[in-house]
Amino acid sequence: MGTTKDPNGAQKSRVGPTTTLAYLDPQYWDERFTTEEHYEWLKDYSHFRHLIQSHLNPSSSILELGCGNSQLCEELYKDGFTEITCIDLSAVAVENMQKKLLSKGLKEIKVLEADMLDLPFSNECFDVVIEKGTMEVLFVDSGDPWNPRPATVTKVMKMLEGIHRVLKPDGIYISISFGQPHFRRPLFEAPQFTWSVEWSTFGDGFHYFFYTLKKGRRSPDNRSDEKLERPSINLYQDELEGEDFIFRTNLDELSS
Repeated sequence: MGTTKDPNGAQKSRVGPTTTLAYLDPQYWDERFTTEEHYEWLKDYSHFRHLIQSHLNPSSSILELGCGNSQLCEELYKDGFTEITCIDLSAVAVENMQKKLLSKGLKEIKVLEADMLDLPFSNECFDVVIEKGTMEVLFVDSGDPWNPRPATVTKVMKMLEGIHRVLKPDGIYISISFGQPHFRRPLFEAPQFTWSVEWSTFGDGFHYFFYTLKKGRRSPDNRSDEKLERPSINLYQDELEGEDFIFRTNLDELSS
């Protein structure tokens, strides 16, 4: 479940907008980031730290997509990964993040206003690209998750192509997601990508997916050509009350 902090610093759960279509509105994010100090999608760093550690080293150049007001970049920095660039489409989020990091003396972390569908970076310049729940925005109003609308697929592929381009030849893309492999693999394993695709899960009862895509390590038979069966999910009460669940129900409608 996602968490936020009130003005006094107390942690609390929150519920998002009444419709997930609001997530497509840039003004919604600007307004939200104006008043919200901190929110973590898909759990905080402590829940997947054990999964991320083996893929990074102190010299890794890291790009975080859709930083919002997450503390992910701070936590990575505390663990010794100091070459970090964060981007977000919201100018409000970027300004707030820049001020927060400077106030904590973390001036090495770069924060830029940029679109993940049009990355303003040269080819093969990052060792690692990380996004935590950022891709999910592209699936809002995507229709049937087994057969998403062409417009959705076009946006997702544009995002993935940009990530593939800016990764170094042996770079790694880490996607922390609601989306189950049944829905993500056909996109991740498109023929233009050279990365291998692996995943792990974390979370109690309600599983989140930690995808690791390693560029240049794809085998010829690494394709999602097996029969994909409709999965079932089991939701625990604490997850039903969080914004993560509200977002997911619109993305992966699995109950019917």
